Amino acid sequence: MTDAQDERDAHLPTTGLTRRDLMVMAGAAAGTLATGGAAWAQATAAKRGGVLKVSASANPSSLDPATGGAGTDHSFLWTIYDTLVEWDYDTLKTKPGLASFNFPDPRTMVLDIKPGISFHDGTPLDAAAVKFNLDRGRQDARSNIKADLQNVAQVDVSGPLQVTIKLARPDTALPAILSDRAGMMASPKAVQALGAEHDRKPVGAGPWKFVSWSANEKIVVTRADKYWRADRGFVDGIEFSIIPELATGLRAVVAGQNDFAYQVPPRLMPLIDKAKNLQKVTGPTLYCLQLYFNLARKPLDNLKVRQAINFALDRNAFVKASLAGVGEPAYMNLPKTHWAFDETLVGLYPHNLDKARALLAEAGFKDGIDLTVGSYTDQDSVRRSEIVGEQLRKVGIRLKFITGTIPEISGQFFGTEKKFDMLLSAWTGRPDPSMTYSLMYSKDAYFNAGRVDTGKELADLLAESRVAERIEGRKLIFWRLQRIVMEQALVAPLAFQYELDAASQKVKGYKPNLLGKPKYEFISLQG
Repeated sequence: MTDAQDERDAHLPTTGLTRRDLMVMAGAAAGTLATGGAAWAQATAAKRGGVLKVSASANPSSLDPATGGAGTDHSFLWTIYDTLVEWDYDTLKTKPGLASFNFPDPRTMVLDIKPGISFHDGTPLDAAAVKFNLDRGRQDARSNIKADLQNVAQVDVSGPLQVTIKLARPDTALPAILSDRAGMMASPKAVQALGAEHDRKPVGAGPWKFVSWSANEKIVVTRADKYWRADRGFVDGIEFSIIPELATGLRAVVAGQNDFAYQVPPRLMPLIDKAKNLQKVTGPTLYCLQLYFNLARKPLDNLKVRQAINFALDRNAFVKASLAGVGEPAYMNLPKTHWAFDETLVGLYPHNLDKARALLAEAGFKDGIDLTVGSYTDQDSVRRSEIVGEQLRKVGIRLKFITGTIPEISGQFFGTEKKFDMLLSAWTGRPDPSMTYSLMYSKDAYFNAGRVDTGKELADLLAESRVAERIEGRKLIFWRLQRIVMEQALVAPLAFQYELDAASQKVKGYKPNLLGKPKYEFISLQG
């Protein structure tokens, strides 16, 4: 960044537009969200009251945004916590949330917190509370979001409702980062009083406040009476029924027991279409099904083994067999609609069994290898496991699947136990691609299961991606970064699954988003 550019940036508008728009256009993807009826696309008069009953597919890993790890947590977290920065549903472009933001210079971000906001325990959401949360996110031993805040050098209270963030280097992704877990504000009083128990008894400042959590059964939240916004949070409460079997979750909506089911598998779309009492919503997402590797475990520390796995996978067949065609093959961690997608990587790993066998032989495994894989117990995960297992078996890669719930298996793979060689799961997307690559491939990142150093060039590109100010420059950086990831076969992406949700006719105002994770803030119940 030149001095002249620095000077111009100091006088840019502070609305998050101009060059800052470029920071987080992770969803500036082509295509509009298609819905199953005009009622979904038209604004409706919001009616207050009622309890929204949701079929949720997984128990959360934690209800504390700093300590959790599962991407499926967000749909619970967003009910309890508001974020410092928000994003547009269709494009993921950032906009003010709990705070407005500006960059007086490239290494300084100023947050001006909106007045009159309180946490659910009545304590003020002020500058001291924001500093507490940001410092906790980047320094606390239990924090899983340190990588997000790696460029934050210092957080200062510069006024009762103002926080000044000093950066080690310019960070164009920071607004998007503060629209995710790192920007979810928890009550300092509750965190300090409860310690680790805050994972299960969260206190935020979102539209609803926590009531109860019966593990693997139900989570209940109720309206926060003093919520600072009148234009959202219309239902009196939300009851999440944890139903890992997705067909059962959908049937609960068909039967009228629940009102909403999200991340419905494509195989069940005919049930939605046949049910006259249901509405359907579909659209592209960043939700990437993939094989995560523990790069620290043999034989996955061998590049040729990882490349062999990528050559052995038939991604087109996987989309047809596991997603009923409601998705697209994944050749990297970004879909074709993404602004940083690199078309040249599509042909890097064509389905080639001979090439896969040759690479295994070169790696010293001409008789094949045995690998353990973590997966989940729901029907769709079992089906995906069968498909991947059969595809890899053809080249002599024999898989043993260990199954359990999402929090259990994900924790065993990414946490301290490191139980398996691979994990068949999904990357649920983040508002900015630098977050995706940092969280998966930085040395100490939670989703880098082996905590392996993936090289100086990749680390330098990650840092550069957060400094570059123009989208053209960022695109070139991500192209180089993605090529390293895929040439080094640090992951085996399979497919991007499109969003598919079902709701009863009384659910009005639901707005899907590119992350494919439902927010309930605009839902009202009518009829």
